[in-house]
Amino acid sequence: MKTPPTVVFIHSFFFVSRVPSLTTMASEEKASDLPLEYQMDNKQRGLALIFNQEHFDLKLNLNQRRGMAKDKASLTERFQELGFKVKAYDDIKKKKMLCILRKAAEANHTDADCFVCVFLSHGDDGHVFARDNTVDIKEITALFKGNRCRSLVGKPKIFIFQACRGKVHENAVTPLARGDSEMSSEVVEEAAILCTPPAGEDFLMCYCVSEGFVSFRNPSNGSFYIQDLCETLQEQASTLEFTELLTLVNLKVSRRCAANNKQMPCFTSMLTKKLYFKPKKERSMISVIFHIQE
Repeated sequence: MKTPPTVVFIHSFFFVSRVPSLTTMASEEKASDLPLEYQMDNKQRGLALIFNQEHFDLKLNLNQRRGMAKDKASLTERFQELGFKVKAYDDIKKKKMLCILRKAAEANHTDADCFVCVFLSHGDDGHVFARDNTVDIKEITALFKGNRCRSLVGKPKIFIFQACRGKVHENAVTPLARGDSEMSSEVVEEAAILCTPPAGEDFLMCYCVSEGFVSFRNPSNGSFYIQDLCETLQEQASTLEFTELLTLVNLKVSRRCAANNKQMPCFTSMLTKKLYFKPKKERSMISVIFHIQE
């Protein structure tokens, strides 16, 4: 008689570890250690360049840009209030403009919080006008990328363009009431139509109008975008995060109307932290006296 086979039951136990891996812990620790705001307590606020182009060579067949003196004065006042060293230039040619920009990129910004550059001019897709020629926007911003301007690495680089970006007029529209539906879905806007700035961290590109459209200005009061920007800077620059401030400016400009034409600003942010222009702390009297005695 054969002996029956012995059945052996093997129990397998699976343990699920709730302890995070060292890699996960390291990544979480690094994320929590990342600064949330840009360091804005350096000795200097930084340099602000303003290129104001009101007149142009006849060969360009461009109209005089009346009202730019108002914009330049408003920008100069606002940025000086924020602590910037402002340098403004009027009606300069391309060669001199690029020379000024190269010198700014080669300067030592170690003691500065950030850098600002403003262009008040005619423009078109991807470029602005100097007095005698076009200047490519990518050529301008490339000078300040990390591989060419080391002392601004990790610091905000803000470029503001008050210039047309095309010849199309933005039309006013009436929003649909709740419950209404679109008549047609044949037209689809391409999200990628906006001009992409050069690669690199900490760039903020501010445009007075979306690509392809014209911008508006008043010969006496200045441009819609710059005046609303300066007004908002005066009222909330020290309390509102800067990209939130730009969003508010977008709203203000979008509410304006020029002969039933509208204007919609935009900005492209490659900032990696929040940006605040809080007032700088004044140096104590002791440190000032000590400096004088030295």
